[in-house]
Amino acid sequence: MSDRNNTRNFCIIAHIDHGKSTLADRLLEMTSTISARDMEAQVLDDMDLEKERGITIKSHAIQMEYMHEGEKYLLNLIDTPGHVDFSYEVSRSIAACEGALLIIDATQGIQAQTISNLYLAIEHDLEIIPILNKMDLPNAMPEVVEDQIIELIGCKRSTIIRASGKTGDGVAEILERILTDIPAPEGDPEAPLQALIFDSVFNQFRGVIAYFKVANGRVRKGDLVKFVAADKQYNVDEVGVLKMGLEIRDELSAGDVGYIICGIKTAKEIKVGDTITEVKNPSAAISGFEEVKPMVFAGVYPIDSEDYEDLRNAMEKLQLNDASLTYVPESSMALGFGFRCGFLGLLHMEIVQERLDREFDMNVITTVPNVSYMVTTRAGDTFEFYNPAGMPESTLIDVIEEPFIHAQIITRSEYIGAIMTLCLDKRGMLTKQEYLTADRAELSFDMPLGEIVIDFYDKLKSISKGYASFDYHITGYRPAKLVKLDILLNSEPVDALSTLLHVDNAYYIGRRMCEKLKELIPRQQFDVAIQGAIGAKIISRETVKAVRKDVTAKCYGGDITRKRKLLEKQKKGKKRMKQIGNVEVPQKAFLAVLKLD
Repeated sequence: MSDRNNTRNFCIIAHIDHGKSTLADRLLEMTSTISARDMEAQVLDDMDLEKERGITIKSHAIQMEYMHEGEKYLLNLIDTPGHVDFSYEVSRSIAACEGALLIIDATQGIQAQTISNLYLAIEHDLEIIPILNKMDLPNAMPEVVEDQIIELIGCKRSTIIRASGKTGDGVAEILERILTDIPAPEGDPEAPLQALIFDSVFNQFRGVIAYFKVANGRVRKGDLVKFVAADKQYNVDEVGVLKMGLEIRDELSAGDVGYIICGIKTAKEIKVGDTITEVKNPSAAISGFEEVKPMVFAGVYPIDSEDYEDLRNAMEKLQLNDASLTYVPESSMALGFGFRCGFLGLLHMEIVQERLDREFDMNVITTVPNVSYMVTTRAGDTFEFYNPAGMPESTLIDVIEEPFIHAQIITRSEYIGAIMTLCLDKRGMLTKQEYLTADRAELSFDMPLGEIVIDFYDKLKSISKGYASFDYHITGYRPAKLVKLDILLNSEPVDALSTLLHVDNAYYIGRRMCEKLKELIPRQQFDVAIQGAIGAKIISRETVKAVRKDVTAKCYGGDITRKRKLLEKQKKGKKRMKQIGNVEVPQKAFLAVLKLD
């Protein structure tokens, strides 16, 4: 077994697109973990989607061997996703490390995500090594960004490493600093087993493979272990370390990072953040475990209702890979049978849609995303609902509460005014404003989560010309004045178009939705009335006029009563048609409602 003093466990903290996956590639090359023949850009991002978008969706871990002054060191890199939706996964990956590389783009400076992940690392007492990446670019501004880093973490200027993931400059220095600055893992190999799961992947032949770090004790093949939060016991089939593939080992002891296979068939049983311990000699659970709760909900329906079973199978398989996706069956008058899915955030929702399309060839339609609300009835019952159809009658409701977030936005100072206007329009409250440097400011807002789930991020990026960075965390529920807006077509409510809105926005949005639907619903043989209603009160109406044949064309001259008779006859026919005709809402209409501005 390896000497624990020569082991280093570290992670990389960076904002999206600051170059951490590229830098990780250079580390793998320098430690000869990967041969030049197998080298490709962003080796650790193994989903096609990750490569295309240049984002890390799933955490990855890999072990590198590095010879330094005649001694062999084992370096465990635990890569983390940088996006706000996956912040819980990031916190567990950080908890499994002793040090972190803080990577900052020399052309962009510090951004919101970096700060929030950095705070997580500082909370866990990690040793932080600041690195300026992308130094090879002509528009790099190292002095300015170094000032920002010094102000943020209070380090000396000489400790900041200037590097470039593309050219490989500074990578040797980074490896040296990992060995000298990051402490070896603590822990007692002779104590009872205590290990932290920081990620899991599903393999269709082996079942769920959990990635874990042993904090204390040791684990061997054949041990009977217990997963504390899941409260289940398993026999260990295999343990090993993570190289480019899985490498089997006889045992892993305190300080080691590796994988464990217990023949588990459902991803639900392995929870990120759970503690593994022995059944015979159990230890305490590692603190910080949380059940990951979905924050954004949307209905997902197959475009062709015959594909419902295929969609169910696709969802089951996706959930094996992605335990944070939740779904329950639901049906809708307009869209047929489908599922109400819970996602960690908007990016997560987009990724699930994209994966359904690519990996399972499923064409799906998604309803307006919304968040979960807590309602207290007059009878004193409290329950949660996340579908406008599940909201009780307004006469029975005492209080509705909606989730609030604390948002941090870092921007260039010239965009402050526009960003404030956007946030205040979304019912945000400014809690703090401070200048990080002369031309960069950090704004903090308290705002409702429901207001940011549709198009907030897109608008923020467009008004700040892509400069503003955004990060948020949930702070709890607060009472809100919410109403349910129904859309009626010929007096029939279309449940897929129902939304929950704040009282102040309801009239405006109701009117806009009716106008939009008037453009999109094709003309029928009869008049179609589109109405927006709050309870029994109609707040807006548009009419799609009927397509009519000119029945009076054959009357040239003659008596007016002759024409009137023909028009009356036509009117009767239209009326009868309206009773039996039903209005098809085209798919574009559901999607257009999402993009109301």
